[in-house]
Amino acid sequence: MTTYDSSERPPLTADQRKAREAERRADAEQAMREHLLAQKAFHDNRERLKAERLAREAAGKKP
Repeated sequence: MTTYDSSERPPLTADQRKAREAERRADAEQAMREHLLAQKAFHDNRERLKAERLAREAAGKKP
């Protein structure tokens, strides 16, 4: 059995590297999906608030 210093890591096998890369890619895709959903929700809310503000302003200007 080989012992390693706590600052060293044993080298990864090709399968471990592929698995790690696949996991990182999946995590990145999930983060991107979450970001896009949050961005869309923000945009939709901003547009809704803008429409409400414009309606209030238009109603307030009419005698």
